[in-house]
Amino acid sequence: MHDARRFAPATARNREPILEVLRRFVKPCAHVLEIASGSGEHAVFLAPRLEAGTWQPTDPDPESRASIDAWRSHEGDPRVLPAIDLDVTAPKWPAGAIDVVVCINMIHISPWAAAEALLAGAGALLPEGGILYLYGPYRQAGVATAASNEAFDASLRTRNPAWGLRDLETVVAAAARHGLALSEVVAMPANNLSVVLRRGPRAGATFPT
Repeated sequence: MHDARRFAPATARNREPILEVLRRFVKPCAHVLEIASGSGEHAVFLAPRLEAGTWQPTDPDPESRASIDAWRSHEGDPRVLPAIDLDVTAPKWPAGAIDVVVCINMIHISPWAAAEALLAGAGALLPEGGILYLYGPYRQAGVATAASNEAFDASLRTRNPAWGLRDLETVVAAAARHGLALSEVVAMPANNLSVVLRRGPRAGATFPT
């Protein structure tokens, strides 16, 4: 019988550090939407350990969705929902009520327009206080970029000139335009960062005095 599961070596290296960060921001029973879930390995590892209410994996690639669903079947965790086709640049995302949006290793391997669409979509979908979690390599003002990240950036741009490491400050400024404020930046293994953004109050919202 054909096994559609894919195996991403980086997942085994980064999933524990990612879990430790997410534990501080994802409350038990939270509804999580994962963008660009890839192989699906993060979904089946993180959902039970975070005690998520639901974990909705997504990917625009059919073979990735097949891998996600194969991992879901293999692990048998009902928290992980069947993978859905979600393109962040679509005008409306096929997702219901969500508390947290997770996106691991996407924005440097997609055009900048996809990163902007991710921030816009998360800003529109998340409730006040909701979290957008980003993981991956970034450039930071005043911080020397690791040689391995410089080489990775050059490799990405060779594959597609629209890809490459993003300036963290540019991402944070774009997020702010969609109501998402920087909450925390956490240094991670292999010169990656966890970037935690929180949804602020909606325009026109009123609060008791």
